[in-house]
Amino acid sequence: MYWYEGGALTLAGRALVASLLAGLASGLGGLLVVLLPRLTRRAYDTLLAFSAGVMFSASALALLWPALETGSLAAVTSGLFTGGLLILALERLVPHLEPHFAPEMNSHRGRFGLLLAASITLHNIPEGLAIGVSYAHGEGRFGLVVALAIAAQKVPEGSAVALPFYTHGSGRLKPFLWATLSGLVQPVAAAAGFHLVALTRGLVPFGLAAAAGAMVYVASHQLIPESHSEPGRKAPSLALLAGFLLVAILLRWLA
Repeated sequence: MYWYEGGALTLAGRALVASLLAGLASGLGGLLVVLLPRLTRRAYDTLLAFSAGVMFSASALALLWPALETGSLAAVTSGLFTGGLLILALERLVPHLEPHFAPEMNSHRGRFGLLLAASITLHNIPEGLAIGVSYAHGEGRFGLVVALAIAAQKVPEGSAVALPFYTHGSGRLKPFLWATLSGLVQPVAAAAGFHLVALTRGLVPFGLAAAAGAMVYVASHQLIPESHSEPGRKAPSLALLAGFLLVAILLRWLA
């Protein structure tokens, strides 16, 4: 079989499983909201900054670095900006509402649900692409590092999805389910990224750089500004450094 062969998962199968597990990690964030409903804004900002640090580090060390080693500067440059412009275009085309910026849920729940679903899709596209392209690169350790890094930063994203539902009386189960289901878009993007570069090996450096560009855009445009809701706080900056260091340690450990 394509995903499973000779009693073991193929590279494509490993990419799919890793992206699924990383996506489901968002359910842990939903569980935090349910178990710790008094999550402070300071703690929330710190988690977002940690997530941004993970995305920056994964982009630079696990995606851009191998892209530069295997491809031309032109391919890496064009891929990087293509990834960022892809997310920018999706934000323009899709009715967009960041779960981090979710307003009071006094509006029609149907419209809010539609906008939230669009936002969740946007968040998971670059993350899923990053995992799929990393595995298609042919070195499982890079794919595993990216998947572990994304799983770590899915926790605060899951909290961001669950929090508006929980604070407006949706009970305990619904916020957790929304947070968990939000990650299921990720394996689809991972499969697309894997097949795109696996079918055309020359696209690997471009694909790695594009995934990096998309992740850097999301971290810079969405996560970092929101994590500094109170500019005087130093915790978000320290958390960003911790997230960046985590990926570097994972790469060293799994190298």
